[in-house]
Amino acid sequence: MAALKYAGMDDTDSEDELPPGWEERSTKDGWVYYASHDEMKTQWEHPKTGKKKRCAGDLPYGWEQETDEKGQVIYVDHINKRTTYFDPRQAFTVEDVVVKPKRYDGNTAALEILQGRDFSDKVILITGGNSGIGFETARSFALHGAHVILACRNLSRAIKAVSLIQQEWHKARVEAMMCDLASLRSVREFAESYKAKKLPLHILVCNAAVCTQPWRLTEDGLESTFQICHLGHFLLVQCLQDVLRRSAPARVVVVSSESHRFTDLLDSCAKVDLALLSPTKKEYWSMLAYNRAKLCNILFSKELHRRLSPHGVTSNAVHPGNMMYTSIHRSWWLMTFLFSLARPFTKSMVRDKTSLKHA
Repeated sequence: MAALKYAGMDDTDSEDELPPGWEERSTKDGWVYYASHDEMKTQWEHPKTGKKKRCAGDLPYGWEQETDEKGQVIYVDHINKRTTYFDPRQAFTVEDVVVKPKRYDGNTAALEILQGRDFSDKVILITGGNSGIGFETARSFALHGAHVILACRNLSRAIKAVSLIQQEWHKARVEAMMCDLASLRSVREFAESYKAKKLPLHILVCNAAVCTQPWRLTEDGLESTFQICHLGHFLLVQCLQDVLRRSAPARVVVVSSESHRFTDLLDSCAKVDLALLSPTKKEYWSMLAYNRAKLCNILFSKELHRRLSPHGVTSNAVHPGNMMYTSIHRSWWLMTFLFSLARPFTKSMVRDKTSLKHA
């Protein structure tokens, strides 16, 4: 009898091994059941252990659950372009419903942060979304179902960014719109075009920025770094404030920087010296202009939250992390050189090698 036992059902040390003729399947909501082809029956309990299980967590990145023409649940792997009836989560089943909270650190990518979140009912606007941090933000939200709008000064690059995201997932809802923060007229025109779409606005990410720019004045007669990094976003938020309030709960996210600490903008009474925001060409230093604009970002976000939070609109200034390698330094050869030397020690915006290159 012992010989027959080991030659038959129990030919493995794993108690989870299914007997011959049995198959493990899952329901649409992730609960595991077992089908016997010999006895033509199904049951919730494992035929050997008697335990009930469910699929742990969410579908892996790139997978989507759909229903075929017969009404049967299928799983589509968009990355490898294949379809299966096998739930990929069945490799990670659990016996209870307790899910430990996720822990994040400096190596966590945006897609991991959003894993399992459904943004299909959200409209998200991102300035400077065609490259760098803005692109990864747009890509991550779009791949989680959001309707994402890229507000960029270079429309052709923005359209290319839209194409890259849609190549990764054909159902991604992404579009590009023209918005040049160096022109207050362009900002106002963009706001009017956005309102004409009759869309809500649940998240506004003020991301676009320039650094190490040579001194120049915009068409509005303002120093370009200060206008692009701060004043353009200030005006954009003011123009879309009514849309944000109607879409509540909504939020504004202002991408800040640790550089705000290194500025002479505040006097001993913590008041802003406005004269420093419009330096002459002789007084101008590109990094200091950037630092001043980043401090203004934080002060603006704090005051915006105070005024709009009673109306369901929150505002947060978010520092993306030190040593983040982007193309923001491209305007000055020396900064580009220094960033190149530091590249091995910087954090990449995309950890996995399978992600699309967009730089």
